[in-house]
Amino acid sequence: MITVGVEEEFFLVDPVTCLPVPLADEVRAAAGLEPIVDASEVQSELLQSQIEVATPICTDLDEVGGHLLRLRHALGTAAEKNGCRIVAAGTAPFREAAPVPVTECARYLAMRSQAPQLVEEQLVNGMHIHVGVPDRATGVGVLNRIRPWLPVLVAMSANSPLWDGHDTGFASWRTVIFGRWPAAGPPPHFADLDDHDTRIRVLLESGAVSDTGQLYWQARLSDRYPTVEVRCMDVQLRADTAVMFTGIVRALVATALHEEAAGAPPPVCPPERLQAANWYAARHGLSDLLMDPEGRCRRAGDVLCLLLDALTPALEETGDTREVSSLVHRLLQQGTPADQQRRVLAEGGPAALTDLLITETVAP
Repeated sequence: MITVGVEEEFFLVDPVTCLPVPLADEVRAAAGLEPIVDASEVQSELLQSQIEVATPICTDLDEVGGHLLRLRHALGTAAEKNGCRIVAAGTAPFREAAPVPVTECARYLAMRSQAPQLVEEQLVNGMHIHVGVPDRATGVGVLNRIRPWLPVLVAMSANSPLWDGHDTGFASWRTVIFGRWPAAGPPPHFADLDDHDTRIRVLLESGAVSDTGQLYWQARLSDRYPTVEVRCMDVQLRADTAVMFTGIVRALVATALHEEAAGAPPPVCPPERLQAANWYAARHGLSDLLMDPEGRCRRAGDVLCLLLDALTPALEETGDTREVSSLVHRLLQQGTPADQQRRVLAEGGPAALTDLLITETVAP
């Protein structure tokens, strides 16, 4: 069974105003005291109003879901003890005029010196799914094969329509914010592992990218684990939707591994087409047409059906077909978390939005 691991990022917010609060150190310390959480599973982030959790290595979706709920509940309890709440939103819907303090570590402080405005506005949260691959060379082949589907994942996961208290018009404003860094957005196509490593070395030697952690491509080889890391998705409002994406991403990688082993040619996807598809997905989510991997604009539901059809053999092999399919159908019926945020804000105002974000983040 192909292994997976999931990282989720959250905001720490005031329970009344939903404004980010710089309490990451306090919440992390409290979470580490919980008997059901290992201190290593809760990590600091760039800004002091953000915090990250990471599951252990998992082999099935039930295991993933159990860990995500365990970590969300433990983190939520730790946040409450410190007078705040955790929120799983891709962008902070509201923020103070004064910037949130940067976490005191050398790397983050260097990033602030490098790009102060970008760091100040890095109030964004994603989910990162690690999928095991046999070796780095195979991982590069996997990246080449999954990249045409990344905009579809961006559209499906959209959970960041709001910024500074207003609607940006984008379903995933986080995607736009992240796209401003030197190496960001859809990953390039690589000829092979040597090409991959050479191009990264050139970026590092240029000084524009300080370290491999600043390779903010939406999918990349992990430096820490023998995995492909898919990181294009906004963090999900609900844990069960995060489980759905874990199943989809693992099936994408499994399908790519099968194609690699069979010697099938990788898909042709010019970078300009992929970038356009990514922008369109961030702009509209699932509320409009969606570009399929061949660059054709189609109804969003039809593109998601294409995705499920392509992944059916891999989902069947892991026994995930029913769970993933039912959650995808729910997504099409209810809309993305971005759609939910907009509806609730329009109907009930900021207080109702705050309640939605806080409640759904820890919902079973």
